[in-house]
Parts: sequence; C-alpha cells; structure tokens
Amino acid sequence: MENRDRQFPLEFMGTNYLSLVPLFIFAVFCVLFFVVFKVFEMDALAMGGVVALIAGSLLAKSQLKYWNAVLKGMCSDMGGAIALILLVVGIFTKMMSYGNVAQGFVWLGSNLGLRGAWFCVFTFAAASIIATATGTSIGTLFSCFPILYPSGVLLGADPLFLAGAILSGAIFGDNIGPISDTTIASAATQRYTHKEGAADIAGVVSSRMGYALAGAALAIVGFYFFGGTEVDSAEAQALLQEYSNPKGLIMLIPVVILLTIAVINRNIYISITWGIISGTIVGLVSGVLTPANIISVHEGSLTGFLYTGVQSMLGTVVYLYGAFGIMGVLQESGTLHNIIVALVNSRFAKSVVGTEIMIGLGLMVSSICLGAANGPAIIMFGPVADELGRTKKLHPYRRANLLDGLGSTLPVIIPFTSAFIFIVIICVNGLREKYAFIEPINPMALTYATLHCLTLFAAFAVSIVTGWGRRYEGSDGRPVKEQPEN
Repeated sequence: MENRDRQFPLEFMGTNYLSLVPLFIFAVFCVLFFVVFKVFEMDALAMGGVVALIAGSLLAKSQLKYWNAVLKGMCSDMGGAIALILLVVGIFTKMMSYGNVAQGFVWLGSNLGLRGAWFCVFTFAAASIIATATGTSIGTLFSCFPILYPSGVLLGADPLFLAGAILSGAIFGDNIGPISDTTIASAATQRYTHKEGAADIAGVVSSRMGYALAGAALAIVGFYFFGGTEVDSAEAQALLQEYSNPKGLIMLIPVVILLTIAVINRNIYISITWGIISGTIVGLVSGVLTPANIISVHEGSLTGFLYTGVQSMLGTVVYLYGAFGIMGVLQESGTLHNIIVALVNSRFAKSVVGTEIMIGLGLMVSSICLGAANGPAIIMFGPVADELGRTKKLHPYRRANLLDGLGSTLPVIIPFTSAFIFIVIICVNGLREKYAFIEPINPMALTYATLHCLTLFAAFAVSIVTGWGRRYEGSDGRPVKEQPEN
C-alpha cells in the first residue's frame, strides 16, 4: 500500500474511478458545443476543460494533491512541445490565409476550363493542397465553399459529391499537413523506446503518404464517375472570374521551402521559421502581402498575421493545457495505468494486429465522443496508444499514422455527431441565402459522398490486416520491418 501511495498519490472519495469525471464533463462540453449548439470555437473547449478540472477537484480527498496532479500534467514535456509548435504554426497558417491561396486555385481551375466531374476532381485536389498548406481542415471548408461550391454547381458538378470533395480534400490535407494540429499531436504523443524524444513530424508525414495517396487515388476515381451532371452556365464563369487571382499560387513557394527544410532537418521549429521568413519575402515582393498584412494597428486594434496567428492558437493552447491537466489527474490517480494494463492484458492485444485494431478503435471512439475533433481525441488517447504500441514494439511513426489516419475516416462522416458534417451543412445553407440555384444537402447522403474518408478507412483496414507499411522500432530507433526479439 505504501508503494502504491508513492506511485499514485491522488485519491478520490469512494473510488478512484471518479478521476474520470473531468474527462466525462469535458466530453459533454465537446458534444454540446460542436454538435448541439454548433459552436466551433476552441475557446469554448478551453473553457470546458477548465470547468471540468474545477468540478473534478471537488471529488478528490486532497484538493492540494489534485491540483498538483493537474500542474504535473500541464508541465509535461509533451504538452509544452505541442503548445510551442501550435503557436509558431499559427503565424504560418494565418500568413497563408492572407496570401489568398484559394483564389489562386480558382484561377487555375477557370483557365483549365474544367466542367462537371472534372471540376469535382479538381475541387478535391485544390482543397487538399489548401488544407496541406494552411494546416486547418475547418479553415479550408470555410474558405473553399464560398468560392468553389456555387461555381462548381453551375459548371455541372454534382452538388452532393462536390460538397463531399471539399470535405474530403480538407481532411486529406489535415491528415498529411506537417503544420496540422492532428499531425503535430499524433507525432508528439508517440515516444521512442530506444532513444530520447517523440516521433519527428517530417518522418511521420513521409511514412503516412502511402496510405493517404492510396485513399486519394480511389476517391478521385469515385469523384470522376459520380461527380458530374449536365449543367453549365455563363454565371459560373462570372463567379469564378470574381474570385480569381493567379498570384495566390505563388504562396505555395514557402510551403515547398517549409517541407524541404523539414525533410532535411527533421525539426518543425526550424522549418516553420524559414517558412514564415520566405513566405513574408515572397508575399511582399509579389504584392500578395502588404506591410500592413504583417502587423499593423487598425482602429485601435492590432491586426496582421503575426498577431492574429498567435491569437488564433491561444484557445487551442489553453484547451491543450486543460486536456493535459485531465491526463495528469488520470495518471496520478492510477486510473490511466489501470486502463492501459487492462487493454494490454486483453485477448485482443495478444497479437500485433489486435493491438493495432485496439489503437484504431480507441481513437475512433474517442473522436466520435468529442464530435470528430481529432486533435483533442489524439491528445486524449495518444498516451494510451503510446503504451499499447510500445508493448508490441511498433514504431512511433506507425502508431502516429494509426491515430491520425483512422481519426480521419469514419468519425468525420457520422452525421449525428460529426462537427465536420454540421459545418458543411452550415456552409451550404449560408450559400442558399445568396444563390437561388443551390439546393439543401442531406447530411445522411453526405456520409457516402465524402469518398476519401471511406477509401482511407479501407486503406488502413488493408494495412492492419496485411501488415502493409507496418514498421517496428529498431535498437537505434530506426524503422525496421521485422519485430525485434525481446
């Protein structure tokens, strides 16, 4: 008993499983904000996390030990690393938004003369690149729908599959984007056994491309066969012309620089730094950005991508610390240890395939419970997946890919719980008020029209069953094909 007290000092009144109450309260806030009230703000989740922590403190035998546990979780190396990365990444993502990348792709599609199903395929590709460049799936939805959706409908793209193409592209880019919160969280939560640190983002991204591209290729075939109608009009050309700006494409240069440096140095801080520097120079020289876009004062308020980039991430960072505070409570009470022991000793975890299935199912269930908020779900379930995967010596890249990859599949398209489905419906309904030719979309039908989420799930299912892409951690931390002996 004395040894246990030293190992798990936090106790709750009645049973230590009351340590799950903050997590439950947090999940309730996620569902209320994302599903019921349609509030897609990380500030709201941050508030929910703080309230959940306060409520949980009332159930602890010692509030002093409780808040020490919260502080220990918040001060973890993993939490600090993710918070710092997000703050730096926020500047880059806002810089890309100011650069009007989406309008560059509108110009490209217009000049290529795309119609019908081909415009649907182009929309998927454009949304994918925009999401990869900006690192935000929700931001991609809100930027692409006003421009590409009404134009595509008038140019003969099937409205349902066109909406599915935009959502598919947003999720594809979020899955592989090196500055995406899900990529960052999936890498940072998966630690090495034979060397210090967690999985590097560049290695994670390069190792998951096979799954993502396989899913994308199948989705493109589907969008080509199902994404066209017979409608076309001059009104669409006028709409495309209004939002067409070829200079937006020049902002892909800093993205290429960022990716190149990330592959060479395997360090997200260095690559983001040079991405911001090169993007600022390219934007100013090309005229896409002005000095006021960098930082300025407008009517007594700060604006510009330096300020708004950091500000846009503050809610996410506060949420992050709340989430790691909850994890600290679960760790110091022994609840997380008990859950991991139960999973490791279950019959499903006896094999590598079973362990990977448990990692995938655990993440998907977590994501569904959080309204398809994959970043928060990965942060919550990531430590469990880390422990489970390490028992079978799965490489951190593989664990990170299972987390982010499967989180980008079925949870995204469940019409009753997915925040993404609700955002698409909100975007389409907003456009209906402006364009009489836009019809409402059935959220149930959108499930099967979001092809990439379905094909990506198929790719990972094949990967788990056949072992395609599975790598183990070698003695020096490098990926190896054969499972090392004990």
